[in-house]
Amino acid sequence: MKASSWASSFKADFIKQSNSLLLSVDDHEEVTDEFHGVKVCFLRHHREFISGSYIDHVIKEGKALALKNRQRKMYSNTPCIDWNNWKIKWSCTCFEHTATFDTLAMESKKKEEIMNDLKKFSEAKEYYAKIGKSWKRGYLLFGPPGTGKSTMIAAMANFLNYDVYDIELTIVKSNRELKSLLINTSSKSLIVVEDIDCSLNLTGQRQSKSDSEYKSSEVTLSGLLNFVDGLWSASAGERIVVFTTNHVDKLDPALIRSGRMDKHIEMSYCCFEAFKVLAKNYLDIDSHELFAEIDSLLAETNMTPADVAKNITPKPGEEEDNIAESCLKNLIKALKEVKPVNGEEEERVDP
Repeated sequence: MKASSWASSFKADFIKQSNSLLLSVDDHEEVTDEFHGVKVCFLRHHREFISGSYIDHVIKEGKALALKNRQRKMYSNTPCIDWNNWKIKWSCTCFEHTATFDTLAMESKKKEEIMNDLKKFSEAKEYYAKIGKSWKRGYLLFGPPGTGKSTMIAAMANFLNYDVYDIELTIVKSNRELKSLLINTSSKSLIVVEDIDCSLNLTGQRQSKSDSEYKSSEVTLSGLLNFVDGLWSASAGERIVVFTTNHVDKLDPALIRSGRMDKHIEMSYCCFEAFKVLAKNYLDIDSHELFAEIDSLLAETNMTPADVAKNITPKPGEEEDNIAESCLKNLIKALKEVKPVNGEEEERVDP
């Protein structure tokens, strides 16, 4: 709302007893605004005339402004003995991750597609109500380690201005506790389960944890499915559930079908377009004579954005005039070391 940016004493107070909104300005102060092309002037003796759709406009703009300016939170579930005390189910800290889609190492067309999908979802309250579905959406991020899945989650949260609830499933003891966690999440949030394939023994195919490590949890596949789209999963509205995995083939098809994980996003190895984003982020350059060689090497080599970033990060003591060239040469050397030999990619073991 334009008026709120410069009016020192323009206030809107909601009166619970009468379910009404009270607009007020101080004596001798005038506030003007423009609404649907009509100039609105606030004077104390005009307050009786400010009503109807303009009041709805004030409320909507006020809520949007408050949401934009609020300090967002990052929540994580913590083990607790007394699950009847909901206040200790989640611990939180300020969410201050700076990742955005501008700094995300990914093809611009793919980023634009994701941003459009997120924007469409955030504006679809009436659509979801019309079709009788809960206002939520599922995202599955899959790909090798180091391809930017966690960074993508941060970019999504910053783009939507949502809080983040990061769930560690291995410390959730039962389906009941999982349900209780979900009920105590807020609207406008990302509910994240990272490395879902390693969190619970849901399909009998897990190899990353021994059977003994799973015995403490009784969360079942059925409980997890209800977590995503059960009747009580709609308690807060406007939420996005995000699962990440390094091995999408290990997940039960029922868990990632359309309607649960609505959008599947492959986080792949670094391409040249993604490299250029990293070069801008780390070296503040848009072009260089070595880019052509790097483009050629990336086309035939699997290197993650994380590894590319590591190789172009300036090292302490480097001469400032030659930092960009030195870092690019370091990347070229690393790419040549993992370059496929005789048309076959060298075997690489993820740490």
